[in-house]
Amino acid sequence: MVWLSGCVNLDRELNTEITPQQATTSYDYTLNRVSSIYSDLPAGYLQIDGAMTASATDEAEHTLETSNVQKFNTGSWNAIDNPDNLWATFYRGIRKTNQFLAASDSVNLNQYKLDPTPSAQTVYQNRLAEIKRWKYEARFLRAFFYFELVKRYGGVPIINQVLTVESDFQSIKRNSLADCIQFITAECDSAARNLPVVYSAPASDLGRATRGAALALKSRVLLYAASDLFNTPTWAGGYANPELISLTGDRQARWKAAADAAKAVIDLAGTGYVLNTNYRNLFITNSYTLPEIIFARRNASNLNDFEKANYPIGYDLGNSGTTPSQNLVDAYEMTNGTKFDWNNPVHAANPYANRDPRLGLNVILNNTPYKGRNVEIWPGGRDGKGIVNATKTGYYLKKYVNENLNLLLNNTTAYSWNLFRLPEIFLNYAEALNEASPGHVDIKTYVDRVRARAGVGMPALPAGLSQTEMRERIRNERRVELAFEDHRGWDVRRWMQGPQYLGAPLMGVEINRVVNGTTTTFTYKPVVVENRVFEPKMYLYPIPQGELNTSRGLIQNPLW
Repeated sequence: MVWLSGCVNLDRELNTEITPQQATTSYDYTLNRVSSIYSDLPAGYLQIDGAMTASATDEAEHTLETSNVQKFNTGSWNAIDNPDNLWATFYRGIRKTNQFLAASDSVNLNQYKLDPTPSAQTVYQNRLAEIKRWKYEARFLRAFFYFELVKRYGGVPIINQVLTVESDFQSIKRNSLADCIQFITAECDSAARNLPVVYSAPASDLGRATRGAALALKSRVLLYAASDLFNTPTWAGGYANPELISLTGDRQARWKAAADAAKAVIDLAGTGYVLNTNYRNLFITNSYTLPEIIFARRNASNLNDFEKANYPIGYDLGNSGTTPSQNLVDAYEMTNGTKFDWNNPVHAANPYANRDPRLGLNVILNNTPYKGRNVEIWPGGRDGKGIVNATKTGYYLKKYVNENLNLLLNNTTAYSWNLFRLPEIFLNYAEALNEASPGHVDIKTYVDRVRARAGVGMPALPAGLSQTEMRERIRNERRVELAFEDHRGWDVRRWMQGPQYLGAPLMGVEINRVVNGTTTTFTYKPVVVENRVFEPKMYLYPIPQGELNTSRGLIQNPLW
């Protein structure tokens, strides 16, 4: 029963020896309580049994075959055994938020309120303002948790009050999808009206929710609400409760609302949001400080677990981990903006030449420099097949991996997981506008801005693309720009392309090293690494069986 589940270790530990009254009246403890809610934000580094979510999509294959992430690829997951079951995690965050909101007005500020001196009154007014702001931070976080639930399950129970052991859990029911979308967007609006555009001081406030973060969440929510999955219930095979998984009414109005919501982020004054000139730096230490990052989860501790999991197998303590697929690699265009094509002899002979620079920034390619030497992914090479746990795809992960750590010396690094970046908002806007107002000049403008950033420099899209052609270019741009950032699986689902991508064979590359005297060359050939399974029921996750057993009012998702 998650509604009353117990506490877990938090990024900011709480003193459990104080009384409940002290917990609700102490200013410092109240600050710690709202800070602890941030600890339930997802950090996608090792989310599914040591793997990134990318390994449950066509982006990657996880090298360790015994990892539970493989169940997504074989179709062997269900309501009892879901490797990405975060229902309890997000409802824990919701429960903590509800408890915080119920108690936040009880903070005792009499020490300053009753002191007539100007300095004390200044402190009093500042703390009143801080407590008010914390409430809206908490409401934004609760809205975020609800969206994470909705994108997985459709309509879920909206619980915005503190439940007790006397509460009737048997009567808890799922709210409709429309109710959930309305609740989340209304909370985003309230948070946006009351949160600051930026934090100036103290430094401890950096990384907290802002007005831009609230508006960015609204943009994402409304984009999903307008997309195919939540507007096409026929996939569910006559499901008796379509209101839990789909919306009705004017879909074009939903597309326009999604476009307007993204534009509101873009037009928000005073944010300083701008595309970063160094794409690689967006995914390593302290990236949350960069003006492209709208909102990120900051981890409290310096670690090296992610590097140990994902360094190539031939490097000290490396375990290969999440290895990019040929499916993804093929999506990166040539530098002239045309598609890569294995049937083109020039492309096939040197498949990594003249490619979108983001390919080499996200993926470790054969015979390219990494940590002081060229990576050797060919059979017999230090990182190639023949070594236990070597990559099966012919690639290793570069994005988010800090190559500057010496694991033998136990070097560590700070992590921050990007939850909203400016390019996503640009692409949200372009996608929604392409559906709401095909041919609008802003569509091409904002896709081109993502492509043309310094350090990437991809050419502008061709003029005169049809709506269908533009749709495909936008989708591919999301695929390459946002790779490994936990978008791909959800994008493919909301576009209802599960069988085409998540159910297609996962591809890799076969590398052959040819030595002729002092000359070494390589040949490359795409190969099937794994046959994948996707069934229509997998568009949404099943409601966990334990929750169905506890709350008899809950209804299972279709086809499970």
